[in-house]
Amino acid sequence: MAMTRGQFEGRSSGCLRKYRIFLVFFITILCIQVYLAYTFITLENDNLDSSGELGLSKYDKNDGQLKLSKQLKLPPDKVVNNKLNNHVNQNKTSRIKLDYNLLNFTPICDVTGKEAVSAITRAKSQICKELIVNVTCMGLQGTLYPKRLYSSCPHSMGFNKNPKKIGCYQDDKTHRMLTGFYTVLKSNNSPEQCALLCLQYGYPYAGTEYSVECFCGVEEPSQTKRLLDSSCNMKCSGDPRQSCGGYLAINIFKTGIKSFKAQEARNISTKIAHEKPARIAFLLTVNGRASRQVKRLLSVLYDPSHFYYIHVDARQDYMYREMLEIEKSCRYGNIKVAKGPGLRHASIWGGASLLTTLLSSARKMLEYSKNWDFLVNLSESDFPIKSNKQLVEFLTLNKGFNFVKSYGREVQRFISKQGLDKSFVECEARMWRLGDRKLPQGIQIDGGSDWIALNRNFIEYVSNPKPDELVSGLLKVFKYTLLPAESFFHTVLRNSIYCDTYIDNNLHVTNWKRKLGCKCQYKAIVDWCGCSPNDFKISDINKIRNTIDKNLFFARKFEPIIDQRIINYIEEYLYPMKFNNINRANSKNSYWQSLYHHGDLSPPVDDVLLTITNSLVRIIYSKYYHLNNNNYNFKLLEASVYFSDNKYQGILILAEASNKIIESSTIYDNNVNYYPERLEALVLSPRNFSTSKLWSNRILNLHVSTDYDQKEQTFRNFLSCVGPLSSPILSYEFDLSFVTPKNLTIFWIDTNNYLRDVNQIQVDETTLIGSIKPQLDEPLTIGKWNIFILADNVLIGQVNFFVTPLSFLNNHEINIKKIRDIHNGPINQKKLINNNNQKWINFLKTIGINLNENYDNNSNNIIEERTGDELNNWIDEFVKKYYKIDKICIANEFINNNVFKKLNLDKCTQTNWSSLSPDPKADINNICYT
Repeated sequence: MAMTRGQFEGRSSGCLRKYRIFLVFFITILCIQVYLAYTFITLENDNLDSSGELGLSKYDKNDGQLKLSKQLKLPPDKVVNNKLNNHVNQNKTSRIKLDYNLLNFTPICDVTGKEAVSAITRAKSQICKELIVNVTCMGLQGTLYPKRLYSSCPHSMGFNKNPKKIGCYQDDKTHRMLTGFYTVLKSNNSPEQCALLCLQYGYPYAGTEYSVECFCGVEEPSQTKRLLDSSCNMKCSGDPRQSCGGYLAINIFKTGIKSFKAQEARNISTKIAHEKPARIAFLLTVNGRASRQVKRLLSVLYDPSHFYYIHVDARQDYMYREMLEIEKSCRYGNIKVAKGPGLRHASIWGGASLLTTLLSSARKMLEYSKNWDFLVNLSESDFPIKSNKQLVEFLTLNKGFNFVKSYGREVQRFISKQGLDKSFVECEARMWRLGDRKLPQGIQIDGGSDWIALNRNFIEYVSNPKPDELVSGLLKVFKYTLLPAESFFHTVLRNSIYCDTYIDNNLHVTNWKRKLGCKCQYKAIVDWCGCSPNDFKISDINKIRNTIDKNLFFARKFEPIIDQRIINYIEEYLYPMKFNNINRANSKNSYWQSLYHHGDLSPPVDDVLLTITNSLVRIIYSKYYHLNNNNYNFKLLEASVYFSDNKYQGILILAEASNKIIESSTIYDNNVNYYPERLEALVLSPRNFSTSKLWSNRILNLHVSTDYDQKEQTFRNFLSCVGPLSSPILSYEFDLSFVTPKNLTIFWIDTNNYLRDVNQIQVDETTLIGSIKPQLDEPLTIGKWNIFILADNVLIGQVNFFVTPLSFLNNHEINIKKIRDIHNGPINQKKLINNNNQKWINFLKTIGINLNENYDNNSNNIIEERTGDELNNWIDEFVKKYYKIDKICIANEFINNNVFKKLNLDKCTQTNWSSLSPDPKADINNICYT
């Protein structure tokens, strides 16, 4: 029977209605699959660099799944994106236009990289700008770095043209054949490129798969997974003439290196009795002003059979003079200080100049002494944790080996975290980040710590004025590298004839507390977020004790201004007889560190410190010689910080005056033969904070100063001086009983009673110690400032500080023009009150704090331009309010006893607080005579 059209349509409609659920389900599944496929392709493409490399992606060894890492360090001009999908854009440098009006020269190429343009724009001098441009252009032209280097390690020389093919193997999505590293080379995958990449990361096996994928691993593939070569038939994305695996089929090659295994140090030998003891050349690279700690380190390390070479940063006049005195005092001539053209360098954290310092110092040490076996580098922050005898015995057993500490994890992760894939230039005491670069192929990259113990033969090899191709090539690479000393020696060791002398131990234990030490504290001098170890404190003593059975002989970092107790503990444990002499001198728990010395030309001293210390000199002499005015020529000799019982005690001011000044004193007596010109005073700077009764036990400290160290959670400005051009910071510390989280509001009120800023912080048991930096207009208003702290609209604490006028600017006496510029408060005195400020002002009225709301006019309409004696008197008024002269002693070496009686003063060398009192801990006068 024929079926009519209506019957057919009715049956079709019924069929659709019957199966519509299945149809909807099928379409839904299809859409989900399409979406997931699109998402995967997008995610993969988003993470490709310009050459198609996903540099930080890898397969996790535990589950074989793709695990993505994100770059942890960015330059100051970069914005951090925390979204997971935007985890990496490695080697994808943004392009922007350089403003050529900033330059007084014609660039040799067109600079468009965002990081290079940012560096050029921020650099101040034309010399630095031109250096950045030239290095950037050489990098773009491919003439800055060698493209390929060759290893001379006998068993890990790599390959010359093509890697040796092993075969085609079955792969698995969840259990990969090669599990060390994975990347997608979208446009340039080939057996050679993949093998070179794996070789660079230290993997003995490389594998190409699915045309664009590159895998690296350490395990030889199982023959049970072997496939016919025809199963790996997909063309390589970088060379269609070659095959790069297939779907779950992988071509595996040898990279020509062996899986790296560091040597084990020897601890026992039957030959030790007949072995000549190892001689050590200690290289001390020192900086700063902690000369007493350097002397203490030398006194502990010293032995006539060893050699000591001291490199002082070229900008540190004070430390240089102190070290020269040590050199002069040593009759054996085995302590030498770097001096002369090309031997003193100015280095910064992360700077390329540090590698230059190490190599030039090593060459000089080879010239000075022919007898040493090992070079060990130390700083003023290092201290031994085992005796000299133990160190010599250990190195005697391990002659010929080299001690360096490796990063210890995936090389590709180290390269990214360390910034080795970026070019940097050092100028203007800063490391400028220029953009991406490719490291030389054909060698393994390695790195870790820049503290080393290297044998003489290797030192001669790396410091040779005419290095071989490997060393010369790596010197070119590390000339423009961040933290070069942390990778150069490691990489040379891995790829040279000395590859079998590598021991993964730099003999150091380091106090890493990364939550505190990784706060980008060096971003003011480096376009990178670096980490730095913390100082050891007495609470960390177990970390030292736990090294007793390990081949660790030094620890870092130590700073007596942070905690001297742990240094005392270690020295007393190592050398109890010597430490008894320190105890008898009653200076065991005392420490002095210079802040200023009149002989210094570099670095420049802080102008506020110079202003206040000179004011203190005037006050000291006026008070104790009863002078009627300050129109006299006093001279500030030195300012020091003084600690006792591990606590800050005050500032020491050492000064002198002429006899003419003393003779004009109202206490001068012609019958007294001699009056002292030199005095030293202990000056106290009280902490000016108060709390409410309910919070008296919960707030341990509130303090305002500058130069706050977030890592050690303390101020480095010991004088707590604040000037009109300073950036004050409030630090706080709450008691451990603080459990309930509190929202605190902080009000900054200037001397004219204006509200200058409001900050809000949350404090709980995890944030009991911290700091807050306000956004204040410069120059700051001169005078007394108040800070009010409220919790739940209740006043809980108050702290005040003084902004002092300046008598010095750029270390010279300030002139009238600059006085007008910086002594009259913020330029924008007519600052408008926004709604939030007005709300806070109205609220503060309710708790009895009345502020000045008239921002349209200055409080007194007087232009401040005091100079000379009038300016000095004004400054002295502030200093007298904030600082207290506690003690004074006579600093002259020879003095009439009648003077002591008349002035009622002690001789400085006979006190326990003066910087001139005995300090056996830092006494090196006799070390070269024992």
